[in-house]
Amino acid sequence: MVFRIIDASAFYAGIPFSSSNEFYTTSLIFDEIKHIKKNHDAIDILLTINRLKIQDPSSEFIDIAIEKSKKTGDFNQLSKQDVSLIALCLQLKGELITDDFAISNLAKNLDIKVSPLMTSGIKDVGIWILYCPGCRKNFDSGSECPSCGSILKRKLIKQN
Repeated sequence: MVFRIIDASAFYAGIPFSSSNEFYTTSLIFDEIKHIKKNHDAIDILLTINRLKIQDPSSEFIDIAIEKSKKTGDFNQLSKQDVSLIALCLQLKGELITDDFAISNLAKNLDIKVSPLMTSGIKDVGIWILYCPGCRKNFDSGSECPSCGSILKRKLIKQN
């Protein structure tokens, strides 16, 4: 069985409403899309007929997702909701449906299958680094170069 885990953008795109597939999401994502729930009974129907399941990942998988996101440099770009999706994908060994670049980059670094919604998906997967455009030094953290004071920028180092 293929577990398909969807982010909030999938709800806005209408994916779970126009498909007969079964989908999973986390309670954090479900809370994020409550305004859809208030305006339509469609989400309640999906829940009732078991085409949408709300499941939260265990803390073990959340820890793995956070640790890896720090290594890839995606951590500061991800919300708690994003981390919960990645963790659930790891736990269920599922397919992630999203267009979010940071989520996709982390997922692919974790060997999670990613299916984009409305885009062609990310082209390059890699590790983000911080660098100083002034003195060309790389840094693990910070927002300003301690050497010259320039604002640090992010750059993706592509993986082959």
